Amino acid sequence: MHDVGERAAVVVGTSFGARVHVPALRGAGFRVEALVGRDPERTARRAERLGVPLATTSLGEALALPGVELVTIAAPPHQHFGLVLEAIAAGKHVICEKPFALDAAEATSMATAASGAGVVAVIGHEFRFAPERALCQRLIAEGAIGEPRLASFVGYVPLVADTSAAIFSEWWFDPGRGGGWLGASGSHLVDQARSWLGEVDLVAATTDLVSDRDRATTADDAFTLMLRARTSGATVVLQQTGGSWGPVAGLTRVAGTLGTVWIDDTDVWLADRSGTRIVGVPADLVLAPGPPPAPGAQRFSHLELMPYTRLCERVREAIEQGSTVADGAASFADGVAVMKVLDDARAYQASP
Repeated sequence: MHDVGERAAVVVGTSFGARVHVPALRGAGFRVEALVGRDPERTARRAERLGVPLATTSLGEALALPGVELVTIAAPPHQHFGLVLEAIAAGKHVICEKPFALDAAEATSMATAASGAGVVAVIGHEFRFAPERALCQRLIAEGAIGEPRLASFVGYVPLVADTSAAIFSEWWFDPGRGGGWLGASGSHLVDQARSWLGEVDLVAATTDLVSDRDRATTADDAFTLMLRARTSGATVVLQQTGGSWGPVAGLTRVAGTLGTVWIDDTDVWLADRSGTRIVGVPADLVLAPGPPPAPGAQRFSHLELMPYTRLCERVREAIEQGSTVADGAASFADGVAVMKVLDDARAYQASP
C-alpha cells in the first residue's frame, strides 16, 4: 500500500538514475513506479533489486501509469531532447541531467516547451545544495567579501585516469553523444560560477585529453575556461580534469574587495580585516546524513545522494505549491545559459 503523502515518479536511466535518482526521490517523498532503460534484461534486474514495480524500455508505457507526475532523466545527453519533450507533452514535471543538451539550440527548445506547458523543469545540478557551496553562495550574496574580483574553481580527479578500468558512463568519451569532461563536469562548474557570481561570458577556453586515450576519436577529459562576470567584472577560472592520477585535489576560492572565501574539504573559510575563521553552516543549509554507500557503488555516490535528495524535495515543494519554480534549483533557463557557455568554449577551441 502506498503512503498517501507520496507522489509518483518514473526514472529514465539505469546507471546514475538507478544509483542516485531512485533513492533521492524516495528520500524526498516520491514513490518510484517505473525504471526505463535501453537494455530490457539489465533494466529488469536493476528494477527488481531496487524494488521498482515496472521495468520497461518504453517511456510512453511509464508515462501512462496512473498518478505519475514527475519524470527524471539520466539517459545519455544525446537522448535528452526527445525524452524531455515526450515527458512535457504528457504534462509531466521533469528533472533532466546535465549536460542538458547537445547544444544551446536544443536546450532552448526544451526550455520553451517547459515554459509553455507550465511544468516544473529543473537541471540535475545537485551540488547547488551541498552545504559548503550553498554557504559560499550566501556569503558572496550578502557582501561578506565585498565586490568579487577573482574566482578559481580547479580540480584534479582520478575518475577516468585508468584506461583499463571499466567506464560506468560509456557516452563520456563519445563526442557524438555529448561526451567529454567539459559537459559532464564543466557544466557543474559553469553553473557554480553563475549561481555564485551572476551571468558570465567566455573569454578563452581550451579542452584537452590528459589520460592515455586516442586523441583523434576520444572526447576531452580536461578543460580550462576563463570567464568574466558581467555585473562585477570578476575574472573566473574553471580548470578541471577527470584524468589525473592520485588523490582528488582542488581549489575553490573567491577573492573580493573586502575579503576572501574558500572551501577546504567541507569547511568554509572567510578571511577579512577581522581575521581568518571557519564559518558554520546555518541550520537551513544542513543536509541529513545519507546512508552508507551500497556495495559496488560508484565512489562519489555518497557525495551526490543527499544534495540530490534536497533537489528532489524542492521539486516536490514546487509541485505541491502549484509553482513552476523549485527554490534554489537550476531551471531549464539556467540550463540554456550553461549550454551557451559550453557552446562558446567549444567554438573557441575549434577556431584557428
